[in-house]
Amino acid sequence: MSTKTALDFVSASEHKAFDLQHRKVINFNIDRYDNAVSNGLKQWNNLENAKRKAHSIKWRVMENLDKLLPEFEANFQKNGGKVIWANDTVEAQREILTILRRVQAKKIVKSKSMVTEEIELNAFLENNQIQSVETDLGEYIVQLLGQKPYHIVTPAMHLSLADIAKLFHEKFDTPENATAEQLTLKARELLREEYLLADVGITGANFLIADTGSIAITENEGNARLSTSFPKVHIAIVGIEKLIPSINDLDLYWPLLANHGTGQRLTVYNTILSGPKREGESDGPEEMYVILLDNGRTDLLAQKEQRQGLYCIRCGACLNACPIYKNVGGHSYGTTYSGPIGSIITPHMKGLQEFKHLSYASSLCGKCTEVCPVKIDIQKMLLLNRRDSVKEGFSPQVEQWGWKTFAKVAIKRNWIDFFNGKWKNFFLKKFFTKAWGSKRTLPPIAQTSFSKQWKEQEKKDKTY
Repeated sequence: MSTKTALDFVSASEHKAFDLQHRKVINFNIDRYDNAVSNGLKQWNNLENAKRKAHSIKWRVMENLDKLLPEFEANFQKNGGKVIWANDTVEAQREILTILRRVQAKKIVKSKSMVTEEIELNAFLENNQIQSVETDLGEYIVQLLGQKPYHIVTPAMHLSLADIAKLFHEKFDTPENATAEQLTLKARELLREEYLLADVGITGANFLIADTGSIAITENEGNARLSTSFPKVHIAIVGIEKLIPSINDLDLYWPLLANHGTGQRLTVYNTILSGPKREGESDGPEEMYVILLDNGRTDLLAQKEQRQGLYCIRCGACLNACPIYKNVGGHSYGTTYSGPIGSIITPHMKGLQEFKHLSYASSLCGKCTEVCPVKIDIQKMLLLNRRDSVKEGFSPQVEQWGWKTFAKVAIKRNWIDFFNGKWKNFFLKKFFTKAWGSKRTLPPIAQTSFSKQWKEQEKKDKTY
């Protein structure tokens, strides 16, 4: 039920908001991000124009998704790859398991992918006696901890160097005060063997390129390249919204993603894969599959006013800018996609009734909209989600009665002035203290309304 999900969010948020160590780590990491992004954005002569163009391309994609997806499929198949369509999590899991069982896979290596988190792939494979190893350093760390990613781009953002050093000491007997370089080298040593032993490599993709039938993967560690080169089979699981019309569009989207995601001029590794290896090629898989995942995306596409939530390129900029996210953290949301972007797409992808509360977890300051590289009007989308939840009747009955009463009273001045400030303050304390929050004090209402004060002042003015 939505009530339990909302209560879980409130409980987790309150706990994290008063966790001073968590606040210290997050503020430190996001401050570093802010400084890097500030420098990265200086490369643009006209950033606003670039954002408008990126928005326009994504608008065209969503308006022509029914044409561009078959174009991608046809071109990818010409390259020797295979395309599988999955309506939901269950279908995606089933199709992946079918491939893995056919090739008798016992171990897979996996590069960073939010879509695989969305379909809970690691847990599914474990239940089917298939080992899944995360190869992105941040994902590898949270996998060792048994946690979900904390952030779209930086999965282990909530951990300090000391936290990770302690984890590696317990798991691999590294020095308790190991440096970041030592920890990275240890992870590299452990993971290199995994690439050689893996039967299948699984990735996501940052972009689907329609005109060439290719996928584009952006990363900073090279683990995705290794995951797609050594194993004999490569499976890419990609949301249908990741489409771009042409390979030439990467000239715009790659820098925007890098600048807003990490502050880099361009991400270290940008790879375009167009199918399995061909005759005479030494690297690459013998088989390559792209699973096109819907999983509620067409439900969002059907919402004409809110479909721009599908324009997102998963840079994470809105999370780092959001004052709510910086206080409650990524795990509090209880969803794959956290922060502002998660709050606007999750209710449509997983159910408005259960996740409507996320659209209320916002100060509506507009910073998320300001930093978005594809100009998604996030704050407006949050308000539209709130509107829809009321229209669908998902608001509590007491809340509905309260607003109806307020609306009737508010449009009649004599009703507002009937009670003085003493009675109004009593009413607020009696019925709204809990909603206002235990950590805040309700502001007192003046003893006399502004209307009465105005009339009294007018009388005084006339006497002079």
